[in-house]
Amino acid sequence: MSSKFHFHTPLDRFICSADKALRVLSGVASAGRPTPAIHVDDAEMTDQERKHSAGLIRVDHVGEVMAQALYNSQARFAKTDALREKFEEASREEEDHLAWTAERLKQLNSQTSVLAPLFYAGAYALGTVAASMGDAHSLGFVVETERQVERHLESHLESLPPHDGKSRAIVDQMRIDEIAHAEAAQALGATDTPLPIKVAMKAMAKVMTGTTYYI
Repeated sequence: MSSKFHFHTPLDRFICSADKALRVLSGVASAGRPTPAIHVDDAEMTDQERKHSAGLIRVDHVGEVMAQALYNSQARFAKTDALREKFEEASREEEDHLAWTAERLKQLNSQTSVLAPLFYAGAYALGTVAASMGDAHSLGFVVETERQVERHLESHLESLPPHDGKSRAIVDQMRIDEIAHAEAAQALGATDTPLPIKVAMKAMAKVMTGTTYYI
């Protein structure tokens, strides 16, 4: 979708939001950038190492499904067109991550999580709550989200098999992008996220990582 697109009515916003949700959950994601793993040779791994890498990448993929839900809801309920376009831009960049992780899962002979729709719905609800509090709080929610994701990706870099260069290249570029998104939201005037929302975010993330690693 072009960054010049404007949502003129609530119906326009609903239709676009529903379309994006269907695209994300049906696995229709296209990357605007080539995968960072494109020039990395695939290493020999044991079955256990391959299974572990797949579990971590599956978690990261669901994290990107949730990111799409967050940006989708925040764009839909943003108070200004300018901020709505910023959320749309970030969503397109995050779609790269969605495509990269889905591709890597196939290479690892694994699949995306069957629980993705549930986590999409939960993330959409949290994003709607944040957006309803105003643009500054919505931006603060982005900052907190990206910081939590950054820490999460750093832990995956520590846990991935050292010789799984393809997965590591993808996760590291995702980490770099998340840092940039947090800094951009902060520069736009983000305010600190209220503690109850932070707690809810961490609780959802804990449930997500504990389940989608396996299914």
